Amino acid sequence: MEVDQLATKLAAWIREQTLAAGGKGVVVGMSGGLDSSVLAVLCHRAFPQNMLGVVMPCHSSQQDEEHALTVASQFSIPTKVVVLDPVFDALLQALPGDGVEPGVSRLAKANLRVRLRMLTLYYFANQFKYIVAGAGNRSELAVGYFTKYGDGGVDILPLGNLVKGQVRELANFLGIPQPIIDKPPSAGLWQGQTDEGELGLSYEELDRYLVTGQASTGLRQKIESMIATSAHKRLPPLVASLQQED
Repeated sequence: MEVDQLATKLAAWIREQTLAAGGKGVVVGMSGGLDSSVLAVLCHRAFPQNMLGVVMPCHSSQQDEEHALTVASQFSIPTKVVVLDPVFDALLQALPGDGVEPGVSRLAKANLRVRLRMLTLYYFANQFKYIVAGAGNRSELAVGYFTKYGDGGVDILPLGNLVKGQVRELANFLGIPQPIIDKPPSAGLWQGQTDEGELGLSYEELDRYLVTGQASTGLRQKIESMIATSAHKRLPPLVASLQQED
């Protein structure tokens, strides 16, 4: 499918799914990254009058916030900025440590940030009778590179069947600013954090495996292990069976 047709189809799908769910529009978290920028533009195409982008800095990079606001300005996307620093700090102070080591692990703090953003998006969704669109792509979803009930807690995933390289092609077609396309993918969870650094492989390698099945033996084993151990993140909660066995 040509990239212009893909963009049109995805915008139409967003509108169709939103209306089918009884939503009047859609809300999107704008992080200043590639995926959320592409998603925001597609959602604005679907709902020019009923779409909201929410920028939610939480001890975040100033550059990421600037990139998000640049996209909002360039594409005339209605935007609200909600600074979560004080909420995060207050909640972290109220929560205990792990009982063994002083302080809180970096991962626990990172996931707390992401889940606060989910709460914020659903606040606006409830206010405006919108639904929440998530920016997760196929590459991230496949290996569980998202926070359960955080950025994974959304209503629709318009980019969920596109690997990272396809999202980048869409970004170029849509006219996303080049600095956003070129910067290393990062969830901005801590200073110096990058997606590929956490994953331990490149998106190019992951995309190739997902699309063609091609990878070295070691890389294939690594990816398949990540897919298997993150399976619970892609499923609804398990419900205990009460049926008696014969």
